[in-house]
Amino acid sequence: MLCLTCLNIRKASYRLYYSWTTIIRTSAVAVAAAYLLSGCSKEPQHNTGASGAVSVPSAVPGQQGQSSGEALFRQFCSNCHPDGGNVSDRDRTLHGSVLRRNHITAPEDIIKIMRNPISRMIRFDVETISDKDAQVIAEYVLTTFR
Repeated sequence: MLCLTCLNIRKASYRLYYSWTTIIRTSAVAVAAAYLLSGCSKEPQHNTGASGAVSVPSAVPGQQGQSSGEALFRQFCSNCHPDGGNVSDRDRTLHGSVLRRNHITAPEDIIKIMRNPISRMIRFDVETISDKDAQVIAEYVLTTFR
């Protein structure tokens, strides 16, 4: 049989142990969440200006229409569509089955969405991505993410 003092010491040490484990677990979760939310992309992030509008990377003058679909996709699309996914809308990925379900089957369908986006996508006008480069990106998406 334990005395009352010993019981109180055990209760106090038990509470102290579990409060520290709770702090450690909470800290680990907070660190993991911060890491995930900070983004681990090595690509440059889109910047927002004073107006709050998102600026998109512009193509290098003189190189429009000369880049590969993969390079253009990396430059303009991969921040929001890593590996054909979609960071803002999981139901609208670039994978073939999803594209077909949404009746997107031709490069023209993708270009139409690039020019007049659905959902939260950034608008890519002709000054940002030429028609020729948009065609190359659309063909790349349709062949890569079947």
